[in-house]
Amino acid sequence: MAENAGGGRRAAPMVWALAVREGPEGRSAAEAIVEVGEDWYGELVQDALDSGFMLAAGNPPTTTGVVEVREGWFERLVLVGGRGVWEPHPPVAASPVWTSAAAEPTGVLVLVVPPGTWPPGLMGLDPLEQAEAFGRSLEAARLQGLVLHGTAAVVTHGDP
Repeated sequence: MAENAGGGRRAAPMVWALAVREGPEGRSAAEAIVEVGEDWYGELVQDALDSGFMLAAGNPPTTTGVVEVREGWFERLVLVGGRGVWEPHPPVAASPVWTSAAAEPTGVLVLVVPPGTWPPGLMGLDPLEQAEAFGRSLEAARLQGLVLHGTAAVVTHGDP
C-alpha cells in the first residue's frame, strides 16, 4: 500500500527504468521512466504537470524537476519545488554509461507512464525481447496521449 513517507516523499508501488539513447550529434541521452500504481498515478501526474511536464509529443520541455543520483544510484525524482519527492525502493542502480549521459547539460529525459505500461511477464523475457515489448507498450501509451515527458536537472552526490 502506498503511503506518504514524510517530507513530501512518496512510498508507492513503482517501476523505474533507466535507459540511454543516442541523442543529437551522436551524444548519449539519459532517460528515466517511471510507472506508479493506480492509487498514486493522479498525484504523480499532477506533480509532473506542476513542474512543467507535457504530453509526450515533440521535444520535451525543460522542467523544474530534479533527478538526484548518489554514488551510482538513482535516488529520487524531485518535483514541485521539493514538495513532490518520488523515490524508488530500493534505489535503482545507475550504470556509469547512464550517469555519464545524465551529466550532459540537457539533463535527464523523464517519462511518466500510466499504470500497466510494463507488459505482464516482461522480466521473464530475454533482454532484447524485453526492450521490444516495452517499446511497443510505451509507444502505444504515447500515441494514446497517456505519457508525460520533460527534462530534469541532475544533482549528483558522491562519486558514481
